[in-house]
Amino acid sequence: MLIQTEPTPNPATLKFLPGRAVMDSGTRDFASYEDAAASPLAAAIFSIGDVEGVFFGRDFISVTAAPGVEWRALKPQVLEVLLDHFASGAPLFTAGSAADIFIAPEEIDDSGADPEVVAQIRELIDTRVRPAVARDGGDIVYRGFKDGTVFLALHGACSGCPSSTMTLKQGIESLLKHYVPEVEAVQAV
Repeated sequence: MLIQTEPTPNPATLKFLPGRAVMDSGTRDFASYEDAAASPLAAAIFSIGDVEGVFFGRDFISVTAAPGVEWRALKPQVLEVLLDHFASGAPLFTAGSAADIFIAPEEIDDSGADPEVVAQIRELIDTRVRPAVARDGGDIVYRGFKDGTVFLALHGACSGCPSSTMTLKQGIESLLKHYVPEVEAVQAV
């Protein structure tokens, strides 16, 4: 089995592509070893040490190294864990771990917003933004729209990325403002 790697805009995060599906649907973000208890693979990656985050996408795994850690030393260890996991056919999540439940950040109450505007914002995020962000090893999820501001949660390589502010303001905010005049700003939650 060949696992390819790709850099991400976040220098602390590397994207691993096993050449097969990782998640059947959705994504899963693990910010600590404790969070990873539901996944033997995520727990094994954290147990290497020097790992600050693990993110499962549809066909990739993003791993974020701790500050000051060189990928030159960490990459072979992560590859070994991934190869062992996929070669063994082990499940991604432990049975009964509530793996399908993703506890998301609190959503912003957008019940006062025009439902057509919210639908248009969600469609743009799902069809234009999320695929582009997934190519960079992360995910961005809609959390709400209130008083002209779109609230988004950043996961994987996007979380803590030095260029995430630029992506939000110059990329996503510009796109949404162009297609949805009601959008005045974009903010990460």
